[in-house]
Amino acid sequence: MATTKTKKNKEALVVDDSKKAKTHPLIIGARITEKAALAAERGAYTFNVEDNANKSEIKKAIKLIYGVTPLRVTITQITEKKVVRRGKTGTKKGGKKAVVYLKKGDKITIA
Repeated sequence: MATTKTKKNKEALVVDDSKKAKTHPLIIGARITEKAALAAERGAYTFNVEDNANKSEIKKAIKLIYGVTPLRVTITQITEKKVVRRGKTGTKKGGKKAVVYLKKGDKITIA
């Protein structure tokens, strides 16, 4: 039986925690639209959130992820919409969006 020599990798893989994006299970992501971009200039940031999220949980999640305390949060339910493409009918998935208002000096950077 032939034996082969294998090199063992002695270097440990170092993971930098600062480069990892912080996430939260309630926040799906930022809502990137023209209207949301205009509102962000005035300190109101829009996020897609889970259907079971409430205002107080969203406030805690934003504080945890971005390190800023929201002044207020408004939630809007997005209804399902019927669409027709190439003669076939379907539906656009609905959901929930949250608008987070910050005080004047605070900002959120969305990459």
